[in-house]
Amino acid sequence: MKMTDRMTKEERHRCMAAIKGRDTRPEMTVRKYLFSRGLRYRVNVKKLPGSPDIVLRKYGVVVFVDGCFWHGHKDCKLYRLPLTNVEFWKGKVAKNTARDYVNNVDLELEGWRVIRIWECEIKTKEQREERLERLYKEIISGSPWKKPRKRRKKKIRYYNDYPEDFNIAAEPDFEE
Repeated sequence: MKMTDRMTKEERHRCMAAIKGRDTRPEMTVRKYLFSRGLRYRVNVKKLPGSPDIVLRKYGVVVFVDGCFWHGHKDCKLYRLPLTNVEFWKGKVAKNTARDYVNNVDLELEGWRVIRIWECEIKTKEQREERLERLYKEIISGSPWKKPRKRRKKKIRYYNDYPEDFNIAAEPDFEE
């Protein structure tokens, strides 16, 4: 059964355009909490796979704050497909979920610990306090971390690279 949209095309466009991809309310809640606990971080680091919402380099941790609808949180009351254009939304959420999985794997291969927080976990005050305290403990429980540096290739020098007057022999020059 196909339902018609209650909004006009222009109203729907305006509504969807207002949805932010970063600095969302759940994200700001998590960031403020971590900052109040003395943790310092970077936000939306583009050089890392998936551009994590919060990067705590000192601990080797990246945090994603995911919306339940957009990232397909299973068994969550906030994840419910719209009644219109169902196939589009199924595909959209499936692509987001697949992309999240690939980003997790890539980050873990680079040595990062990946933590995902769902929007529904911090919805009420009690849930928020409990989840954010757990998040803080998860972050600081790991030992301080240093990302392995990429080794620079050493330039190989050949015999011909040295100047003629350069003494390579182990014995000093002496004239007779």
